[in-house]
Amino acid sequence: MFWNEIVGAVFLLIGAFFCFVGALGVVRMPDVYNKLQAGTKATTLGFLSLAVGAGWMQPEWALRLLLLAVFVVITNPIGSHSLARAAWRSGVPVETASKNSDTTNLKRGKR
Repeated sequence: MFWNEIVGAVFLLIGAFFCFVGALGVVRMPDVYNKLQAGTKATTLGFLSLAVGAGWMQPEWALRLLLLAVFVVITNPIGSHSLARAAWRSGVPVETASKNSDTTNLKRGKR
């Protein structure tokens, strides 16, 4: 029982770290596109680590946590893509510091 608590606590700490890094990325990134990426990727990984840690410490919660994890893995990328596409179509500019890719030839608005 002692090792289960240690492994679960390690996963909880890893998850908390990634959630903190995701929140920090949302605050620190220059534009909405980078903020969406930081918020989606890091917090998804953070939540999955938190779910594994909680499932490791409380095995009777495993099925519920698995369902939550599947829901988060499916909905986070879809929501992030929808927000980024809406921002792009409404003309939200890309920060000049993040223009490493060629976005000048892309058309905005409806197709």
